[in-house]
Amino acid sequence: MTNAQASTSNDRFERGLELLRQVGGQERPAVLDSLADIAPDLGRLTVEFGYGDILSRPGLTLRQRQLATVSALAAMGNAAPQLRFHIDGALNVGCTREEIVETLIHVSVYAGFPAALNGLAAAREVFDARTDLPAPTEPAPAPSGDRFERGSAKLAEIDGHAGEQVIDSLRDIAPDLGRYIIEYSFGDIYSRPGLDLKTREMVTVAMCTALGTVAPQLGVHIHGLLNVGGTETEVVEIITQMAGYAGFPAALNGITVARAVFAERN
Repeated sequence: MTNAQASTSNDRFERGLELLRQVGGQERPAVLDSLADIAPDLGRLTVEFGYGDILSRPGLTLRQRQLATVSALAAMGNAAPQLRFHIDGALNVGCTREEIVETLIHVSVYAGFPAALNGLAAAREVFDARTDLPAPTEPAPAPSGDRFERGSAKLAEIDGHAGEQVIDSLRDIAPDLGRYIIEYSFGDIYSRPGLDLKTREMVTVAMCTALGTVAPQLGVHIHGLLNVGGTETEVVEIITQMAGYAGFPAALNGITVARAVFAERN
């Protein structure tokens, strides 16, 4: 390694270490010590790439990045220790208990109830271990009115024509599934307070990218994020971030979907 390369690596590590301290709330991040005896290079790479390269990028706030990570890890369902770390990290960078809970409830739409329930169990562990959190707020009242009408209006607001196409494609084979999508996903969940629509679509894009098996739905929700005030830069940033949590193939496939959506809109 040349002196210039070593200097660049050191800069990335120091930048990543400072950000990891902010997220993790520890002077000496545990990932370095936990890997010191078996894979110290992986610890260094986690700091350099995950934090020095990716999470330090402009384009998203740390709050947005942490909620995206929490949603993706909960949806994948295979990384409970890391999910607990990032729930704690979300609190450290200014997310509220209520925002985290709402994000995990939102997971039920895209990864199912077991993933959401396991995510909430992890959140409970984190919340119980913290002595610095304010008392939980009173739950907001459930949305009122007809669920189907409310969901139809919300679907039109978010996904527009792309969402309507999904529902129409089910009429000849599973009309009840289309109705459930409207009533539960949009009438019950998207209509809840606790997260604004842009944040809901951000975490949805993160989940659909991380899951790696739902390209058509990812396209619909990239449209949705752009429809509710998101930018192409934010879409690309969310998908790029998933390289660190779901792998490069998932991120590359997500970017392929995003490219098609951007071309269609432009």
